[in-house]
Amino acid sequence: MSGGPKSDRSGADSWIRRFRPAADAPCRLVCFPHAGGSASAFHGLTQLLAPGIDVLSVQYPGRQDRVAEPPLESIAALADGAYQALRPWTGKPLALFGHSMGAVVAYEVALRLASDGTAPLALFPSARRAPSLHREMRVHLRDDEGLLRQVASLAGTDGRLLADPGLRQLILPVLRADYRAVETYRHTDGKRLDCPVFALAGADDPMAPPEEVRVWGEHTTREFDVRVFPGGHFYLNDETDAVAALLRSQIGAASRG
Repeated sequence: MSGGPKSDRSGADSWIRRFRPAADAPCRLVCFPHAGGSASAFHGLTQLLAPGIDVLSVQYPGRQDRVAEPPLESIAALADGAYQALRPWTGKPLALFGHSMGAVVAYEVALRLASDGTAPLALFPSARRAPSLHREMRVHLRDDEGLLRQVASLAGTDGRLLADPGLRQLILPVLRADYRAVETYRHTDGKRLDCPVFALAGADDPMAPPEEVRVWGEHTTREFDVRVFPGGHFYLNDETDAVAALLRSQIGAASRG
């Protein structure tokens, strides 16, 4: 595996997965998963974008091969960990894509990268209202059944996982920590990115309606656009090909300056 740090799944590198390394690609796309999600959510996107784009998928603590680690309970902690893990990968331009909670983590990582002089090539927030639009929600305070009902209502998690008692016990701590992280997050006024932002939305998404996604334009001093896809909060599951085409086009344009 060439073209980046060696992967030993320990320390900072435990955060990064490369399902199809593309060492000769001119740039990298870093993908941040949704609440309760894992790096494997982007396996299909990786296959579509390689070898032209080297895709790095972020693996948060507490899931899959990091199940023994306690999940983190704040966006700041998730962003700090991902930022430190990405520092060795900044030898090539990085674009950031985040879905739902992952969009907020990607945004905070983008701010951290910019502060050390390695601002991202572009940010792609997906299925998430702009950081400045706070909505009071307390899903993380519900009982287990209430939390699982919320997850099931978004139709992004296999119902068989939620129905299996053993798997539920593995999933619940991660879900609760992720919901706590995103629901207690507060945007710091005055922070704006100096990179293009291209937002993505599902036309029928109750959690991130297109009009709230468009407010991402207020969070950058550079070019902004929004693309609305058919579907709800997890439109990405059915629109992977179209999203890959959009990412390929916009990352190419950003690379050319």
